Amino acid sequence: MTKLSVNVNKIATIRNARGGETPNIFEIAPLCEKWGADGITVHPRPDERHITLEDTYKLSELVTKEFNVEGYPDKRYLEIIKNLKPDQATLVPDLPGVLTSDQGWDTKKNNFFLVDIISEIKSHGSRVSLFIAPDNDLIEQAAELGADRIELYTGPYAEKYTENKELAIKNFKEASYFAKKCGLGINAGHDLNLVNLAWLIENIPFLDEVSIGHALISDALYFGLENTIQMYLNEIEKGINK
Repeated sequence: MTKLSVNVNKIATIRNARGGETPNIFEIAPLCEKWGADGITVHPRPDERHITLEDTYKLSELVTKEFNVEGYPDKRYLEIIKNLKPDQATLVPDLPGVLTSDQGWDTKKNNFFLVDIISEIKSHGSRVSLFIAPDNDLIEQAAELGADRIELYTGPYAEKYTENKELAIKNFKEASYFAKKCGLGINAGHDLNLVNLAWLIENIPFLDEVSIGHALISDALYFGLENTIQMYLNEIEKGINK
């Protein structure tokens, strides 16, 4: 069963826009788990424009399922991982100032940079996932570097889905089967929503996890958060059962 990790960054963005504690992320994250989410994802950026360092540490004590901490592996991020030992550390190639994660790692160009970082994170007991494009050469290098999983950057899939969903999934499906042969687990994230999620899972039935934030929180404005989480879980089940 593909797991749903809810990225709560946007909850913190709304809170930060006004200040104070509303909406209260420390109440909402446990509710997401109660309502069916399999875990919580956060991305504590250095500018703290959404999730803060304080949020991350406090949420680590509240999350009862899987805690996934995304980030660029600088000194600050590595200190977070060392101290909190989250279930999963998802490494993204985002430098400061990037609006959102919009590309995957070039694992060949960054192999010497990543190999020691991956080893260090795994020594703390956290699973390591690398955010990556559906490119077999880069995926093979990720396996050689010691990553446990990859997280497929699904922005291009979502962009092409409405025009031609068969073409949109092609590279991702091929890359996923290749990654599986390399012994890697497979996650996916970015621009996944109620429209394109089931088709992704139908074509990658062994997908371990999807991390969804922006679309899910946006849908919650229409449908309510509890109902929205159930709607996403239903799409996952629909994709698996086809």
